[in-house]
Amino acid sequence: MKIFAYGIRDDEKPSLEEWKAANPEVEVGYTQDLLTPETAKLAEGADSAVVYQQLDYTRETLTALANVGVTNLSLRNVGTDNIDFDAAREFNFNISNVPVYSPNAIAEHSMIQLSRLLRRTKALDAKIAKHDLRWAPTIGREMRMQTVGVIGTGHIGRVAINILKGFGAKVIAYDKFPNAELQAEGLYVDTLDELYAQADAISLYVPGVPENHHLINADAISKMKDGVVIMNAARGNLMDIDAVIDGLNSGKISDFGMDVYENEVGLFNEDWSDKEFPDPKIADLIARENVLVTPHTAFYTTKAVLEMVHQSFDAAVAFANGETPAIAVKY
Repeated sequence: MKIFAYGIRDDEKPSLEEWKAANPEVEVGYTQDLLTPETAKLAEGADSAVVYQQLDYTRETLTALANVGVTNLSLRNVGTDNIDFDAAREFNFNISNVPVYSPNAIAEHSMIQLSRLLRRTKALDAKIAKHDLRWAPTIGREMRMQTVGVIGTGHIGRVAINILKGFGAKVIAYDKFPNAELQAEGLYVDTLDELYAQADAISLYVPGVPENHHLINADAISKMKDGVVIMNAARGNLMDIDAVIDGLNSGKISDFGMDVYENEVGLFNEDWSDKEFPDPKIADLIARENVLVTPHTAFYTTKAVLEMVHQSFDAAVAFANGETPAIAVKY
């Protein structure tokens, strides 16, 4: 059996080597290049392909992969919204993703960033770097005094709620598909408008599906409390970033944290030292002392990377053996 993997990063190689050692009967080939119509030929002779990328899996790309005999595709990530499923059906692709690799990684990051926003650590760190050790006016807020609205109560959202409970915050939540345990606790509000009206801070954990596109827009922001804090470590397209910038300019939004950005492809995970950003909005956001930007690194822990590699390769083997892994994508 042979598996070929695309986009293997240096930080993934230890986990890949560990998997290879545990599965010596499987021949593994890989490249740092992403899967494209041009690189699809590298998988020729393989039983399955393993991928991780932000580029779209277009009809052209899937056609090229199918043309070299590979129709088993295992993603090392959660999102599948960049797959042309019509083309995938046409070529009978088997597809898997890794829906749960480490909810704690994203939840912890988002709550750390929310805590930093409330305690104004960016402004304080800048003062200290200049040897200004005066307290005022950089006064923070306590998490336990906040009502925090959690939008989306899947695996990640529920971990975030547990962290918030540890802080002593009041938690309210909204989800189209409520969790029975949280419902029994009485944490849910009936509408997003109710959450917007009550929450001092809001953190998002919903997928970037079309119905959630620009969920946080000018209308939604207008319904929020003055001085609201917003944290997004979910998907970039949840935010109408122009509306967020307007909210920051007016003071309606007091602080904003983002780990994802709608136009992050080609921007995040690149070195822009001594170069001008191609997008002035990201430069504007990074420069603000009340905005925290991280480049899609909430997931980026040793545990999460290991799970993404191991689960995807296990699924690739299952597909090659004619089996359906538990993490197969139904489409």
